[in-house]
Amino acid sequence: MVSAERLLAFAAMSFLLIVVPGPSVLFVIGRALAQGRRAALTTVVGNTLGAYALVVAVALGVGSVVERSVLVFTLLKLTGAACLVYLGVRAWRQRGSLRAAFASDRRVPSGGRTLWEGFTVGVANPKTIVFFAAVLPQFVDRAQGHVVAQMLLLGLVFNVIAVLSDSVWGLAAATGREWFARSPRRLSLVGGAGGLTMIGLGVTVAATGRKD
Repeated sequence: MVSAERLLAFAAMSFLLIVVPGPSVLFVIGRALAQGRRAALTTVVGNTLGAYALVVAVALGVGSVVERSVLVFTLLKLTGAACLVYLGVRAWRQRGSLRAAFASDRRVPSGGRTLWEGFTVGVANPKTIVFFAAVLPQFVDRAQGHVVAQMLLLGLVFNVIAVLSDSVWGLAAATGREWFARSPRRLSLVGGAGGLTMIGLGVTVAATGRKD
């Protein structure tokens, strides 16, 4: 299996990648501002499942196809970008509804839908795709055998770190949202800011290129 040295080195590299806000983190922050703590944490779970789906794909050899094919990479990237822009526009258009939600103390609708949207962003994250496809295999000790199991273990380490980091971001953003919620005008601004964040993130993801 993976040696302790390789595991620690991979964890350190993963941490450096994760702490820098990328598409998944910014999406979680946008959700926290627009819908609150529960939606943010549900999004974190969805993102994590999406990221681990990429780990499984890499372990089974699909990741190398994505890394070599500009077409496949671009399709995944644009799908994720379109999803983000759509969600951002919807959040912007519904920004006034946040006040009604707080006034009636209703729950954020459709936790399953929130989970699925988080999954979509996680599995289409260009930064994560490239990292898993190009970096993850380098930490596998093929001489020890069980290559797939090693990749799955390394991917699990990455996702544990990601859950902790993304949850902190989401909870921090949700805490700030409570302050905005004290004023109807602030609350509308929160909905708009969350929507604009997702739209801007979608544009950024679409503009993300490849070094090749």
